[in-house]
Amino acid sequence: MTRGLLIALWGWLLVWSVLSRRLDLLLRGVFHGLVGVSGVALIVVGIAVITRNIKQREPVPWPWLAGGLMAILVLLVPPNPSFSDLAATRPQGLPEPLELAFVLPPEQRTLTEWVRLLRSQPDPDLVDGNPVNISGFVLKLGESPAQIARLTVRCCLADATPAGLPVAWPKDMEPKVNQWLAIEGRMRVESRDGQRVAVVVPETIEPIERPLRPLEP
Repeated sequence: MTRGLLIALWGWLLVWSVLSRRLDLLLRGVFHGLVGVSGVALIVVGIAVITRNIKQREPVPWPWLAGGLMAILVLLVPPNPSFSDLAATRPQGLPEPLELAFVLPPEQRTLTEWVRLLRSQPDPDLVDGNPVNISGFVLKLGESPAQIARLTVRCCLADATPAGLPVAWPKDMEPKVNQWLAIEGRMRVESRDGQRVAVVVPETIEPIERPLRPLEP
């Protein structure tokens, strides 16, 4: 019976992770349905095991008990990943886009779409003066100036790849690493490290809460 309870507990953990939107911090939304179905299946299996063994007393190995304790801890303690720490350990390289979004007006492009466009377009002057309306977290890589960034994923945080844009921060502002910001402004071409690059020049910078779905495809 105890094993059935533990199986059902893990099933409920998966279902709750979907319902509470915790999975948005760890996994792309396209896979949430699969996780939810798996959780329901575990609950059904757990109930079946409980029904079959309801009058039996069985010894439960300590790994099962440890797994149950872990499930309870996961339920009680929500995930809180540091995107900037994770991004600092990952190579800069974006997966191919699911579809071309470069035909969108500049102010409608996400941060990731901007990064893909700039990497595919060798001439930054083509975007000089374009309006920008993006959001992301502050990322600091080594001695380089802080960027505004997002994490892109094919599946989950395990394959996350950072996408960052350089920002001409106001002189009186000290951006805090991992802080989420919404930035409206324009693109401007500057020379950095001997190269001409497109830089976001903010007109407004607003601190925001981490989005419910912070990962981008």
